[in-house]
Amino acid sequence: MSKYSDPTLSTRTIWWFFAIAFVALFAGYGLRDPWPADEPRFVLVAKQMVESGNWLFPHRGIELYPDKPPVYFWLLALSYFLIGSWRWSFLLPSLLSGMAVLWLVYDLGKRLWQPRAGLWAAAAVLVSLQFMYQFKRAQIDPTLVLMTTASFYLIARHVLLARDWRMLCGGFALAGLGVITKGVGFLPLLALLPLAAYRHGQCTPMTAARRGDGWRWLGVFGCFLSPIALWLSAIVYLGLNSGNPEHAEYLNNILFKQTAERYANPWHHYEPFWYFAEIIALFWLPFSLSWFWLITPWRKAFAERDLRVLFPLLWGVLVLLFFSISSGKRDMYILPALPAFALAAAPYLQSISERHGFRRALLAFVLVLGLIFTGLGIAALSGQAGFAEALVSERGLGAEVRWLWWMLVVCGGISLVLGLWSRTRRVLTATAISLGAFWLGYGLVAYPVLDASSSARNLMHQAFVQAGPGTEIGMVAWKEQNLLQARGNVTEFGFRQPDAVQLARGMAWMRESPQTRLLLVHENKELACIDYGGPGTLAMEKANRRSWWLVNIDALAGCGDSARAE
Repeated sequence: MSKYSDPTLSTRTIWWFFAIAFVALFAGYGLRDPWPADEPRFVLVAKQMVESGNWLFPHRGIELYPDKPPVYFWLLALSYFLIGSWRWSFLLPSLLSGMAVLWLVYDLGKRLWQPRAGLWAAAAVLVSLQFMYQFKRAQIDPTLVLMTTASFYLIARHVLLARDWRMLCGGFALAGLGVITKGVGFLPLLALLPLAAYRHGQCTPMTAARRGDGWRWLGVFGCFLSPIALWLSAIVYLGLNSGNPEHAEYLNNILFKQTAERYANPWHHYEPFWYFAEIIALFWLPFSLSWFWLITPWRKAFAERDLRVLFPLLWGVLVLLFFSISSGKRDMYILPALPAFALAAAPYLQSISERHGFRRALLAFVLVLGLIFTGLGIAALSGQAGFAEALVSERGLGAEVRWLWWMLVVCGGISLVLGLWSRTRRVLTATAISLGAFWLGYGLVAYPVLDASSSARNLMHQAFVQAGPGTEIGMVAWKEQNLLQARGNVTEFGFRQPDAVQLARGMAWMRESPQTRLLLVHENKELACIDYGGPGTLAMEKANRRSWWLVNIDALAGCGDSARAE
């Protein structure tokens, strides 16, 4: 068998692949509102940018939001301007990013080896569970992955294919843009470390250095710093000259606390050093099944100093190591490394797919997936599943939840039937159809079934109706989705403030006009002084696993001594 894949690949096959990818990513588009934890926050920030025209200092309600740079919010706002609806636009950056990442992986694999190898690499990315899950969400990470992949793509074309300083400059500029999208946007520059180590060796391929390249590299680093400098100069100038102390606090938070301090001394999401090995093994399935058979060809690539394999492979390892060193970890952090590992595997995936051991492992994956989905669905439909009862109770779901259980049964049944029919001979087709069925079901069934309980749309509409015309609503212990989907006159008292402080401010606000003002409160132990269920309270429907109440001033009689503004 040849070292690399068969070069023949029809244009129709490529078009079919990207059409299937688009359908899987698009499924459910427009069928839900932003869901917690991050989506409502980001959309709210973008919405307030559009309404206020303040594009440099993001806000969450009345407070500045210094946790993330502004580029992703700008993209959300641009999507809204293009479409005119937040519901129909908030997933657009992730959708387009997903398609672009797949094309970049395919095109670079094609250029480094052959079209079929590029398609195998793109398919490895597409079938990975984490890729589909994250790119069907409105988080910053899909956009970050696009920027890091595009940056690496341009750097690799200069290093491995042909000297093109404009491409290299573009790659570095994208890395700089990535930094002001999310602080770790510089990750593609880590690829320079293995490049420097191999520069003096006999490597295949590597563009030869020439006289004067040192000055060119200096200019390239200028391309990296340019977008960062433009953004920094604007916010520093305005922050120091606005006279607003919040701007100075914003600068300190965004430049130090949310970057170096968060990496070196994180304050949440503590995980052990090997955490990402577990994520790769489980959430990169079924691509991760191939890694056992990739060890030998990767070792051979090291021996042969083949940078086409080593360049993406070592960059992926460095990304993995970078995030593993910090004690604060979340599963999506290493998503930028997925395209890199897929590219390093590209020339070997077809031959691995023909191995009986790999096909048996893939068949086991399909059958186990089918058993899990079918078992969960049947247990839920029969009323024998504790998780189903908990889900219904926490979210306040009704009879519509049965469609979610039927979706699991159907998807599980498809996987089982295909697995038993295909055996190992057609297991690749069975895997593709099984995963496709699940992601279609997730978008077309789970989205509409869970939307009312996962977003705050119904809750805020109910509060608006129950409050009546001319009544103002103040929110205490609120979440971003409440303000994002609020209707009528709504007031909030600071998101970062403790619940008791919010309540005290809300009481003072209500006393100014007790006949026309109500509070919407989230029931919790910090607000136990409220007479829930007593006179002056009205229970709202559950949303986001929380119980909400609409209360008037009478229900707060017991809070006079416990609530105080600070």
